[in-house]
Amino acid sequence: MRVLSRLGRLPLYWQVCLINGAVFVAGTLALVLSPASVSEQVVLSEALVLVVGLGVMLLTNALLLRRSLGPVDRVVREMGTVELTQPGGRLTEHGDGPGGRLVHSYNAMLDRLESERSTSNARALAAQEAERHRIAQELHDQVGQGLTVVLLGLKQVHARAPAELDAELRLVRDSTRAALDDVRRVARELRPGVLEDLGLASALAALCSEFAVHGGARVRRTIAPGLPPLGADRELVVYRVAQEALTNAARHAQATEVEVSLSRLGPEVVLEVRDDGRSTAAIVPGSGVLGMRERALLVGGRLGVEGGAGHGTTVRLALPLEETPQQSPQQIPEQTR
Repeated sequence: MRVLSRLGRLPLYWQVCLINGAVFVAGTLALVLSPASVSEQVVLSEALVLVVGLGVMLLTNALLLRRSLGPVDRVVREMGTVELTQPGGRLTEHGDGPGGRLVHSYNAMLDRLESERSTSNARALAAQEAERHRIAQELHDQVGQGLTVVLLGLKQVHARAPAELDAELRLVRDSTRAALDDVRRVARELRPGVLEDLGLASALAALCSEFAVHGGARVRRTIAPGLPPLGADRELVVYRVAQEALTNAARHAQATEVEVSLSRLGPEVVLEVRDDGRSTAAIVPGSGVLGMRERALLVGGRLGVEGGAGHGTTVRLALPLEETPQQSPQQIPEQTR
């Protein structure tokens, strides 16, 4: 055992050389010291001895090399299938030889990559939210107020304008009012103030209502009663995932009916957005799906997207609860549109 332990500390190259050398030396000694011999015309019994000896050498060599090279193959296979967007998969570590050290280093590398990826994604998403907030503020304070001044000016002009300009001024006023409504709607989408002021249930209700008006699809929403508070970060993730799923349903799936549900299943709060739009047999993740998945990972959640030809698409976000005795569940009545 002490010899094997020392052998395990050697580089992999020298381990292979020593193992193969030991096997060949043992085979040579067996031929020299045993009564077996080979004549000029090899008979069946001699050929049988040679074949058996060769088989024993190959089997011994394979068993000795398996301990050193087996982990290398496991790491190679895992590297071909690893997904950083689906963390958690690690190889089992065995021994302290080169193979064991390789597996340990590989697992440590995955831990480091996932940590760095999570940190960079958190910074990117925080910067994205800050930029959304800034743009929404600019739209509200600059563009929105400017359009409001234009509307007031058109109203005064319309009061003093001759009758023959009435129709044209009304058209301009209606266009300006529609542009102002669009600016306010975009500002609300960029910065969901209702989420901060009234909570997740009201924000989802407003989001579904606005989607039903502008997205052209019928929306049913169901929010289960007794959901515990999720915290500002998790509520924002739920809202953004629902927003992106609804946008995809209108923009890509061309859905006519969408169902949004938020419920508690065991130790998790689950958001599901189902649509009856067109879908392919395999869902190919785009930037929208990857963005939703990154948001879910930042708060310890899981995001799945399922779909099939003729069956629509289902986006499912599961967030584990971290309940404490201080938490008091809020009563949210079921709503259906």
